[in-house]
Amino acid sequence: MKKFIPFGILILIIVLALIFPSVTLTTVKDSKIDTGDTAWLLVSTALVLIMTPGLAFFYGGMVSKKNVLSTMLQSFVCMGVITVIWVIFGFSLAFGDTIGGFIGDPRTFFMMKGTLGNATWKLAPTIPLVLFAMFQLKFAVITPALITGAFAERIRFNSYVIFLCLFMVFIYAPLAHSTWHPDGFLFGKGVLDFAGGTVVHMSAGWAALASALYLKGRNETSHNPARISYVLLGTGLLWFGWFGFNAGSALGSGTLAATALATTTTASAAAAMAWMFFDILRGKKPGVLGACIGAVVGLVAITPAAGFVTIPHSLIIGIVAAVVSNLVVIWRSKTSIDDTLDVFPCHGVGGMVGMLLTGVFAHQNVNSANTTGNGLFYGETHLFFLHLVTLVGVSAFAFFGSLLLLKITDMISTLRVTPEEELAGLDISQHDEEL
Repeated sequence: MKKFIPFGILILIIVLALIFPSVTLTTVKDSKIDTGDTAWLLVSTALVLIMTPGLAFFYGGMVSKKNVLSTMLQSFVCMGVITVIWVIFGFSLAFGDTIGGFIGDPRTFFMMKGTLGNATWKLAPTIPLVLFAMFQLKFAVITPALITGAFAERIRFNSYVIFLCLFMVFIYAPLAHSTWHPDGFLFGKGVLDFAGGTVVHMSAGWAALASALYLKGRNETSHNPARISYVLLGTGLLWFGWFGFNAGSALGSGTLAATALATTTTASAAAAMAWMFFDILRGKKPGVLGACIGAVVGLVAITPAAGFVTIPHSLIIGIVAAVVSNLVVIWRSKTSIDDTLDVFPCHGVGGMVGMLLTGVFAHQNVNSANTTGNGLFYGETHLFFLHLVTLVGVSAFAFFGSLLLLKITDMISTLRVTPEEELAGLDISQHDEEL
């Protein structure tokens, strides 16, 4: 009976689409939609989407050969599952009319209601509402995909799909609404998260740690990466797509987008060098994996700060994040925590470092939308302590919430593969395919 449930859900979606075709045209007088801004966000949306296949290569190249395809599919499937959820009610949960400042009303944009025509989002008046929805969708797609590196090589695929649906609804959507909706709780407090350090990377990082603890260690913890060239390709795609991720979050093609693009470039470059040079300082040879991981950590750390800090300070953010994440990787390797691809040290810790350093280096001259104040570096304390308190709260919510969702998923469908399936490899045991 269970095998009919997934396809049955698709039949239900067809029925919903027939009942709710969303053909009502929304016409707004004196529309401010700008073709230049719209063009940039169209490009940015495509750039952010390519990050998920990039992540698939990034993670897929690091695991053992018998788990490459399964690991890559865990990223790729998010583009399908999350998109369907987003269109039906996910966009409403994240950006619909607020319910207490913590979640959106699922009826607001149900089945993309109200997105046909020239309607716009409150904070993005120069681009169509439907484009804003599709741009934000790509953030929702990649967030649960980031978690997969923590439980790679030991999770049942069907159970993973259930978990990513629950994570999207109960972790990602509330954080996105609270942080980015103008009526959101964290937004109202003045928390700054330009492109997802809190919403994306901290949530994924803490969920990754929860997953590693809940699923426990692999039976085989030592292996050689299957394709380091895949990791290099994935890093290139991630870096390329991240320009849409960060610069696109300016929601226009003006000077703020240019600043965010510049800080994204410099932070990642500095972090890549910092990771390699810190490895050399520790007596290791410079390697491809180190450079790639460092670049991604820099991208993670600059994400919350990209549109709030200057280029010189982006260099500091990249370097500090790389060193701190490297140290946490070293610590993690000495524990029994089997975070397969070090998602928590890189994404979770990188996101937290970026969030705190946004509170240190943010300046209102960079972005006038920052009404909270300048960072600690400029002698003001409010923004930094606000981010510090928020970091604790978001961390607790994402970690304990994810633990609960993992337990619920495990009750619905067993999360962990059998020792025999793990030994055979997930490519064969879960998908009947091999590299």
